[in-house]
Amino acid sequence: MSSQTLREARKYEEVYDKMIPPEDRPKFHLSARVGWMNDPNGFSRYKGEYHMFYQYHPYSTMWGPMHWAHAVSDDLLHWKLLPAALAPDEIYDKDGCFSGSALELDDGRQLLMYTGVQKQQQADGTFREVQTQCLAVGDGVDYVKYARNPVLDERDLPEGGSRYDFRDPKMWRNTDGTFSCVIGNRPADGSGQILLYGSSDGFQWSFKRVLAENHNRIGKMWECPDFFELDGKAVILTSPQDMMPQGFEYHNGNGTLCLIGHMDSESGDFVEEANQSIDYGIDFYAPQTILTPDGRRVMIGWMQNWDTSNLRTEIHRWYGQMTIPREIWIQDGRLWQRPIRELESLRGAKAEYKDVAVTDGEVRLPGVTGRCVDLNVTVRPADPDAVYRKFAVRFAQNEEFRTSVSYHPSESVFKIDRKFSGSRRAIIHQRRSKVREQGGEIRLRLILDRFSAEVFINDGEHVVTGTIYTDLAAEGISFCADGGVVMDVECYELEG
Repeated sequence: MSSQTLREARKYEEVYDKMIPPEDRPKFHLSARVGWMNDPNGFSRYKGEYHMFYQYHPYSTMWGPMHWAHAVSDDLLHWKLLPAALAPDEIYDKDGCFSGSALELDDGRQLLMYTGVQKQQQADGTFREVQTQCLAVGDGVDYVKYARNPVLDERDLPEGGSRYDFRDPKMWRNTDGTFSCVIGNRPADGSGQILLYGSSDGFQWSFKRVLAENHNRIGKMWECPDFFELDGKAVILTSPQDMMPQGFEYHNGNGTLCLIGHMDSESGDFVEEANQSIDYGIDFYAPQTILTPDGRRVMIGWMQNWDTSNLRTEIHRWYGQMTIPREIWIQDGRLWQRPIRELESLRGAKAEYKDVAVTDGEVRLPGVTGRCVDLNVTVRPADPDAVYRKFAVRFAQNEEFRTSVSYHPSESVFKIDRKFSGSRRAIIHQRRSKVREQGGEIRLRLILDRFSAEVFINDGEHVVTGTIYTDLAAEGISFCADGGVVMDVECYELEG
């Protein structure tokens, strides 16, 4: 039997999501049913469908006591919104059901593992949030919390591990049928670490080892970890808080980190070989991955930035959306990404141009317009001996607004800029990344969906993501050059 807290949330969302017209939402990105959305949770397959849960506060477009919302999909692009799955209604999670994961049990039930948050008074009289790991089981719609929750608490932490920063379990099944999960934690040095736990049945869990340690190298607390094998490498994804820039890496304060390495066959330790940002734009956090039935590793993240998320006005009854799902792979020692191939099924009308010359000016092309498009652009110097100084694509554009991405070949620097996108606040508007130098040639794929832009550079070597809440009437697209370029353009309307 669901609690009164959950029943109220379900009743509220059922009433108020009907007041949100479809045209006020993204076409093919999952957005909050109503109210607030942040981290993806429980990204999984169950009974032949993709399931996505997410951090959710239905009653406001601001962060609040965390629930779990729920949606399912056949293709990762069209989502059916289901009733809220979890609400903060037990002593151990009364202040929030934080992030976690899901998988299918052998008996046909779906198992959810999440972080329960409870504010407790400390010896000095102050209150702090104590975080524990909890379970719920269900049938894909309704879930019952485990009678023996929490299943992991401060007694299951390594020495020095904080019970106040102990969250976001990501579970998986091993080939021998056992269960494992990674959890983010703050060790005694105040930074971050990722802990590995194991279970024979998914219900009784025990600490195994510290899988990865930050030692204050990259940000502080490491949130929302994921761990998997990809193209012969061991990969850790996590979202560090309070990052300091390192060259062109880690610019977002609360951003993302990919660790690529291998597992030592003797010690069982994760050995790091390389690290990088996952996304080099403005709005990307807390990604989770899944292995599809055809063997692809697919990642989806929260398309927002903590440092800008509380500045929004009540324009919509919803706030927060997920990125487009991305196929990921390892190439040349880096994490690469591309939109899932299913996106191509949404392609409609096509406009195509070859060898378009642009010199010291701005051009628009008939048929290349819109706020829901798949735009592919290949740019090369008009004169290889006199490489252009700058190339830019402007979109969500009219006489008043525009957002742009640009490339400066002399520095091999790519930039996103949304300062003219309609914001009235001094939020983060620009972000730069350093891409491979290729004699002035660059390949771009821009996926636009009403309120967002995701830009895949050089076939997925880098990705730059940003939300834009520009008036939807601004739908122009133009191409600008300082110097001479020749470009090929392919633009598809996306039908949704």
